[in-house]
Amino acid sequence: MPEITLYNREGGEVGTLSLPESVFGVAPSVPLMHQAVQAEEANQRQGTHDTKTRGEVRGGGRKPWRQKGTGRARQGSTRSPQWRHGGIVFGPHPRSYNKAFPKAMKQSALRSALSAKVADGEMVGLDALQIGGAPSTRTVATLLTALPLTREMNVKNRQREDVVTATKQKIYNVLLIVPEYDEVLVKSCRNIPHLTLRYAPNFSVRDVLAAGRVVLAQGAVPKIEEVLAK
Repeated sequence: MPEITLYNREGGEVGTLSLPESVFGVAPSVPLMHQAVQAEEANQRQGTHDTKTRGEVRGGGRKPWRQKGTGRARQGSTRSPQWRHGGIVFGPHPRSYNKAFPKAMKQSALRSALSAKVADGEMVGLDALQIGGAPSTRTVATLLTALPLTREMNVKNRQREDVVTATKQKIYNVLLIVPEYDEVLVKSCRNIPHLTLRYAPNFSVRDVLAAGRVVLAQGAVPKIEEVLAK
């Protein structure tokens, strides 16, 4: 049974969090995860792009000059594609980009993504997250700083690329999965640019794969297992 380190709000280790093997311990399928991300991004496209053909551009009804005798090439309309302000040839028109992705395949892709994060050591557990009665961005930002979610970045000299002048801590893109929707928590997290908040089991494969680190609240595990367990 896979396990991840469990932390409290202060960033201290309080034990380990056991995860169900059927959800967090499967062999990841890279092609299936790729297909899931492709379908999600395609289904988000509006497909409202449109260009006008020569029949839709206003004007150009009169023949610009007579057919013969001018020495110039024959033209039937000033709205032909080769003219300025003319129509567009083979331009985009409204269409649907939706791709069908069966529910069983989506669940399998989610299991693959979660298992990959656990196998790579990119998932940590959180025992509880209580903000209080009023939103507090500072509380969430302090939590992210306390947890092991940062990495060292070398700051190089602007004049010489081979000289490292200093190192700084940079936080990963973090996916925070909580048990249920909490309006106070949503308002506390929405101003943090590198944090994505989701409540179980309403998160996608792209949410998991795009995050450098996943913070999984302890209470969200049973809800994820209920939906994704085989």
